[in-house]
Order: sequence, then structure tokens, then C-alpha cells
Amino acid sequence: MTQADAVPAVAALHRRFLFEYPHEAARQLEAMELDEAVELLTSVPPNAAARTWQAMASDIGAAAVQRAPDALARHLLSETEPAQAASVLAQIEPEPRARLLGLLNPQIAAELQALLVYPAESAGRVMDPQVMPVRADGTVGEALTRLRSLRRKALRELYVVDFEGRLSGRLEIQELAVAEEDTSLRELTRPLPAVVRDMDPREDVATILQEHPMITALPVINQAGRLVGVIRQAGIVSAIEEETSVDIQTMVGVSADERALSTPFFAVRKRLPWLQVNLLTAFLAAAVVGLFEGLIAKFTALAVLLPVVAGQSGNAGAQALAVTMRGLALREISLRHWPQMIGKEAFAGLANGIAVAATTALGVYVWSRSLGLVLVIVIAMIFSMVIAGLSGALVPILLQRFGQDPATASSIVLTTITDVVGFFTFLGTATLFASLLPQ
Repeated sequence: MTQADAVPAVAALHRRFLFEYPHEAARQLEAMELDEAVELLTSVPPNAAARTWQAMASDIGAAAVQRAPDALARHLLSETEPAQAASVLAQIEPEPRARLLGLLNPQIAAELQALLVYPAESAGRVMDPQVMPVRADGTVGEALTRLRSLRRKALRELYVVDFEGRLSGRLEIQELAVAEEDTSLRELTRPLPAVVRDMDPREDVATILQEHPMITALPVINQAGRLVGVIRQAGIVSAIEEETSVDIQTMVGVSADERALSTPFFAVRKRLPWLQVNLLTAFLAAAVVGLFEGLIAKFTALAVLLPVVAGQSGNAGAQALAVTMRGLALREISLRHWPQMIGKEAFAGLANGIAVAATTALGVYVWSRSLGLVLVIVIAMIFSMVIAGLSGALVPILLQRFGQDPATASSIVLTTITDVVGFFTFLGTATLFASLLPQ
């Protein structure tokens, strides 16, 4: 075979190796000089290059896609699973990342940009995406070579991933330094004391760090189990405390900008509008009660039980609201999920309503010895708790759909609905069964 004949044969071998054995090929490319690896990826068909690039360590993959020709970079980012492509882009500085996104179809670029911006309350927002994983089937010598080439300081451990890039353990730098170079990393890999997902709430991160005070870094994985970053302990607790305090303030109509030592004028200016809105909603609920003034005067037992129905429906709505707010914050749900939310909350409200109504019925009967009063409160309790659950789920979704902050307005709107529905249901049912009520 002449040299001219050998070139196509070698190229064909490269194509087959990269396409059929992407994980082995990725390991070989990771050991090569970056320019040489990019040249090899460019020399094969894009589909073969993409399979191998996807299997490469995320930090090396990020460096390679920046050096790759525009056509190849476009193909790599477009054909890769979005979450994986986003985790690679997260390791690239903003300016070159913007250039790469500009190469893509606008729809694909928008999807990747959305994945790059983690919700404010999530672990992904506070993680450092600059991580250097090593492969479990590698050797100590290979890991040390990578470590020296990156020249990163203050590293106490490395994270070990499998062929698919899934996090499988950790590797102490001290053990790595004293081990023989031909030792398999699998022999030195230690289990992880804790791990967190990128979309988990930051409160979970704080809990983990409190339960494991010796942890100095917490690895972050995506839904597929791939390593996407690491959270450093320094500063995370204070960030979580601030986020939690903001949530507490906004849920009761206090501005997130107000602080304990803000001026009285500032506090009044921020709080008064919501207090006025709350007053209007209270008058609305009072107006509903006023419609049944004669009925309440005739059957005084209704006035005693009225807060019971309103209170239980308010609690049911608050539970649904809390779950929905968390889902919106972590992007688990959006407006298109409202049918599922209705189905879930309708069933939960009905089941809880029946259970609570049964307990209430027993207490009311012991107190009043009136089956008519028991019937009224059972019907009102079930109906109002179903409506409260549905409202708690739909109010924040609709507020977000119309551009309002659900955290600020949801609780006031929900309180209005639960009070009005609870009062009207109870008193309206009492009107229908007035002949059965005790004088």
C-alpha cells in the first residue's frame, strides 16, 4: 500500500473509532494537545465528532468547542442533548459563549440560554461550573498530568466520573500525590458524603452543609447524574439566609428592599399600599357575611362555626400555594401545567375535605346535637377546601402569566378567595337547610 493509499484508510479508521467507540476515543483525545484533538475532530464527519465530544470531560469539551471551526461548533452544540450542551457552555466565559450561541439556530440558542440561567432559588445559581472531573478507568499518572496542565490551586479533591460522565465518587489530592503513577483511579476513589442536584432549592444545600460540617465543596449534578459544577461552602449560608428572608417579606406584602434599619418613611411607603389592598379584600369578605345578617341573627350557632370553615379553607389554600410557588421557582411547572394542577388539587382537596369534614362533623354534633348543623358544615367544608386548593395552585400561575410577582400578590389574592368562598358556601348552605337548623 502506498502512502497515498494509506491516508484514506487512516481517516476511515479514525471515523469508525470515534463513531463506534466514543468513550475510548474521548479518553485518547483528552490526553492529546488541544489543537491536535480539535484537528482530529475536524477531520471526521460531524456525527462521529459529536459522539466523541459528548463523551469528553466537560472542561476539555468546553475548550475544544471554542477552538473548533464555526461549522463544527454549531453541529456539536446543536446535536448534543440540551442539558449537556448547557453544562459545557456554562464553563465558557461570557464573550466566547455569546459568540458560540450566535452560531446556532435562534430557537436552539434560546433554549440553551434558558438552561444557563438557573432559578434564583436553585443550587445551580450558586455553583461554580468550573470543575475538572477525571475518569474512573484512568490512572494516577494521567490525573496528575491533567492537574498540572490546569494549574489550579487550593484543590483538595477531584471528582471521578464514569464513561457517561455521571458522578461516581471523589479522589483525595493527598492520596493521588503519594500513589504510584500506574495505579487505577478506581482503586483510590472514595464515596461521596453528599451530592445535590442543580435544580434543588438552596435551602437543601444549607441543610446538607449543616449536616456535614466538614464538607468544603458540594458537587452538583443534573437530572442525568452528570457533574455540572461544585458549590463552595464560603458564603453559601449567608446567601441562603438572605433569600429566605426575602421570601418571608414578600409573602406578607413587604418589599424585598426593606431592611430592619430602613427609615420609617420608607417602611410606610412600601407597606401601606398592600395594607390598603388587604383592607379592601377584608371589606369584600365582610360584605358577603352582611348578605346573611338576618340568618346569623336567627341562628347564632352559625357565627361560632363561621371561622372554622374559613380557617380550614385558608390553610388548605396556603398548602397548595406553597407547593405551587416552589414548583414555579424551580421551573418544575409553568402555565401549560394548569390541567395537571387542577386534577391534583381537586383530588387532594376532596380527599382532605372529606377527612376534615368527618372530624368536624363529630365535634359539631357533640357540641350542638343538631344533624342539620352537621350537614351544613360538612357540605361547606368539603366544597370550600376543594376551591381553596384549586385557587392556591392557579393564582400564582396566573399572576406569573400576566407579569405579576406571585410571591408578593398570591397570599392576598388567595386570602380573599378563601374567605369569600368559605363564608358564602357556609352561609349559603345554611340558607338552603335553614329548616333543619336549631333555633
